[in-house]
Amino acid sequence: MKVGDYCKRAVVSIDGATDVVEAAKLMRERHVGFLVVTREADDIRRPVGVMTDRDIVLQVTAREVDPLSVRTEDVMTCKPLIAEEIEELGDVLQAMQLSGIRRVPVIDARGALSGIFAIDDAVDLIAGLLCSISGSIKSEQRQEWRARPSRA
Repeated sequence: MKVGDYCKRAVVSIDGATDVVEAAKLMRERHVGFLVVTREADDIRRPVGVMTDRDIVLQVTAREVDPLSVRTEDVMTCKPLIAEEIEELGDVLQAMQLSGIRRVPVIDARGALSGIFAIDDAVDLIAGLLCSISGSIKSEQRQEWRARPSRA
């Protein structure tokens, strides 16, 4: 199972030079608490960091810093864990667990941002697999019940 097969392709990203107020507005408009900070290079949008709503609260609001004077790249997490589309899902989940993170930008073979994988995606996948397994068990039980000789 490759992470590229299960990541979400609709990624909300922002340029690192954007001020934190614009980042917060983007989060509000798109109903997300996580942005991938990108830099354009060779016509490829590459992830260079990530920023959460928590970063804004802890590094700007709680310190009473003027948010218009702070750029996204000033508060982003630099060098975030990044997954390649071809990586095994289990390896990515293990890396996420060891790093204590819930979301990972996903890149294609060129290094361009192509998606995002979140723990929520893993839960959805596992729930779907469990439903399929449960359905198989119930189907087998029905077939066994029908195959039993009737006892009159």
